[in-house]
Formats: sequence, structure tokens, C-alpha cells
Amino acid sequence: MWKFYFLLLIGLLCRLAPSAAQTPEPARLNGQWQGPLKVPGGSLTLSITIVPLSNGTYYGALDVPQQRISRMPVEVTIKDESITLSIEQAGSRFEGKVLAGGARLEGTWQQPGMSTPLVLEKNTAPAAVQAARKVRLTPPYRETDVSFFNPDGRFKLAGTLTIPAGEGPFPAVVLLSDSGPHDRDADVQGYRIFGILADYLTRRGIAVLRFDDRGVGKSGGNFQRATTADLVSDAQAAMDFLRTQTLISNSQIGLLGHGEGANVALLAAADPTNEPAFVVSLAGYGQPGREVLRRQQSEIMRLIGADGNQIKAAQTLYDRVIEAVRQTPNTAAARTKVISLLRSSNSAMDEPMARARAAQLTSPWARFFIDFDPAARLSLTRCPVLLLNGTADLQVAAGRNMSILQKGLRQSSYGVEAHKLTGVNHSFQGDPATWPIVAGERQAAFSPEGLDIIRTWLLAHTKPSHAPLPVTVQRPIAKTKTAVKGKVVAKNRRS
Repeated sequence: MWKFYFLLLIGLLCRLAPSAAQTPEPARLNGQWQGPLKVPGGSLTLSITIVPLSNGTYYGALDVPQQRISRMPVEVTIKDESITLSIEQAGSRFEGKVLAGGARLEGTWQQPGMSTPLVLEKNTAPAAVQAARKVRLTPPYRETDVSFFNPDGRFKLAGTLTIPAGEGPFPAVVLLSDSGPHDRDADVQGYRIFGILADYLTRRGIAVLRFDDRGVGKSGGNFQRATTADLVSDAQAAMDFLRTQTLISNSQIGLLGHGEGANVALLAAADPTNEPAFVVSLAGYGQPGREVLRRQQSEIMRLIGADGNQIKAAQTLYDRVIEAVRQTPNTAAARTKVISLLRSSNSAMDEPMARARAAQLTSPWARFFIDFDPAARLSLTRCPVLLLNGTADLQVAAGRNMSILQKGLRQSSYGVEAHKLTGVNHSFQGDPATWPIVAGERQAAFSPEGLDIIRTWLLAHTKPSHAPLPVTVQRPIAKTKTAVKGKVVAKNRRS
């Protein structure tokens, strides 16, 4: 059974690739599916998100909160009433039927050493919780649906612009999402990280533009073919749009990115043709892409109980596959090599699955990310940067990645400030015990400490006008580049 662990390498953990669906049924399958998986000594609650994309394919992701697994790629295959959910990173698979008019998935879960019945039901919160989520008082700011054009890709992006009350002009920030297709709120199982940030910042005098990713919601473009570098043009198009708005201060438009979005923001900050006034990085990568994937593979294998030898064997194969991709520019030849390596290491993998995995590993995004070194252009950054990472983040290790980003940004003349948030995960959620209770249930919340740090830093690097601010004590930010207990404080504000 140990060979199943080799499957862990073949998905790209930080890029949730959409999967082919033979019979798309978006209305029935769209949503979150949950169910208890019986394991020795108890049970685990599995939550699988299925989202139909505009091109007829599906995006899938697995969350297992008890094991701190978040957004693991799921390949969704549908034929008539049969459904297969393949979670290759965990060597697991669910095969079943769509029942009860699309309200229940019933079948068998298989993973190394175990096969057990599993029922997944659509996550419909209690009526009181649904009502509480839908009720929304009129916010004390202006909110408008907007669209703007990306001239590089020749498509439109659609989003929401929130502007504080008052005459302006106001500083503004563009929100850039993590890897995977996201709507403008970056909604994951009801946790709307960008909706939360937009509301919080706009109430404090900063306009916010958030938008649907390429190929998602009302936005055009092709999500599947975009690399991290391609997404820079989306960020720049968003900034150009804000510069046309009379209520926005042209010299105070910045970027706030999460995960891959943070690296998109940092790449934009090194482009002298259209750079932001400031960057806020939430869990940005510092290590090269292939090292990030290698570590994530190790973490997931550890979580599902693999021993040291199994992890070592899987990573040896990972290294061979990645090197084959890197050393073979011709895509067809690279796929042939990858298929051969995968099937020779795992006799249970059939030809179609090996071809699908090889296609993912040789996709434009994968080729770029494997060789992507976030530190390469940091010294060219032309604005101040705030770095935030959580110590409980299993996808982007705070220590390893933040230290690399800090070192590179210190070579810039604009300064960097960095904070590690204790006990905070990749989604910037703290201990669930501290989450607010809504209609009798705890609701996921953005770290209050993280929000306060972002607010304090942005107010120190911008000049909000004509908007009432809460009465709070703001921590002073030094004007010189000074190391203070592992963080570097901003040297000066961008003029």
C-alpha cells in the first residue's frame, strides 16, 4: 500500500486545478459537501467544495479542519449519476452516486489501508444561521459593482468597489486572491476573507476594489492558462481603473495579496512601468515554487500518517518528476517522461490518470511556478511592504518564507515591516474558540490582531481624508530602518 503515497506529488498543492466533468451539472453540484469519515479511534469531518467554472469544468477542494488540511485539490469526474472525487495528494478517492435530487453523495471512500462507506451531504446551515448571513445592514460607505478592461489579455474583469463616505480623494487598495479560482469575496465555505477585509478597511477610510478572478463569476479570461506573472496584468489593470475614479487619490493606490496574490503584488511592485504605492503581503511565498510544493507534500504525508521512509521515497520521485519537467522544454516530450515515471513507480495508476497528472505538471502555470523564485526581483521593489504570516500556516511556513522576503526587501530603499501571528492559519483565522457566535454557531473570523496591524500600517502609509476613523491607540512606526525582535520597520513612506 505504500505506493499510494507516491500519488502525493502529482497534484500542485498551491494551485487548485479545475477538473474535467463529462456531464456538467452545475446547479446540482455547486456548493460545499460534508460528511463524517470513520477512522480508527473516531471520525473526521470531511468538507469538499465543488464549484463549476465558466468553461464547463469543475474546481474542487478538500478541507479537514481536525487535521488542519485546507484547500487540497480534488479532481471531479461525473458521468450520468456517478461521481468520482480523486484526492491524489492524500492517495484517496471517493466513488459514489448523486442521490436525493443532488442533495447527497453516497459511496465508498478509499485510502491507503482503509475502505469505508461515506455519505456527503450538501452543507445547508440551519435556517437561523442562513438568515443571519443574508441579513446585511446598509453599510456606512458607497458600494458599486464595476468592470474594467485588461488590455494585455483583452478581456473584462468584474468586481465591487467600496468607497468611504465623504468627499475624498481616498487612498485605495486592490485585493488579489490566493491560488485557485475565486469570486470577488474569496468565499471559501462561507468565510469571505476579501469581503471581511473590504468592509473593515472601507469603514476606516480606505477604498477597496475586489474582483472575480479570470474565468470566474462575471469576469472574462481563462483561469487555467494564467501564470503567476500573467496575473500581474490583472492587478495593474485594476490600479489603472482606480486612477480614473475622481474619489480615489491617484498617488495612494496599493495592492493587498493573499498567498499567490501576495507574490503577484510583489512582482507588480518591481515593475517600474506601473507599480503600486504600497503592498500588503498575506502569507506570500519566499521559497522557490518547487521547494514550496516539496514541503507541502511532506506536511500532508505526515498528517495522513506516513512514516519517514515513505516520505523520503515519495520526495525522491517528486524530485525526479520535477527535474524531468524542468529539463524538457518540449511539452509533449515532458509529458511522456512524466507518465513513464509515474506509472513505473505506481502500478495502480492507469494511463488516463497518468496523462492527466502529466498535463497538470507541464501546464503553463506549473512550468512557471516550479522555477519561480520570489526573491529574484525583491530588491527592485519600489514601495513599502507589510508582511504578515501565521505560525499555524501549513501551506506557507512563516519562518522560512518570511525571512527570505525580508532579506530581499531590505535591499530596497522603501522598507519592510513584518509580523508573525501566533496560532493563525493560512486563511488568517485564529483559534476557533475565539470566533464570534452567530445564531448559536461559531463563525470563522479574520484574526483581530492581523486586522489591527493592517489598519495601523496603512494609516501610517496613506492619508485618508473626510472619513471618520475609530478612536484607537495607534502603535508608532519608526521612520528609520530598524530591526526590532525579528521585524523590520518601514524606512519611509512613499511620496
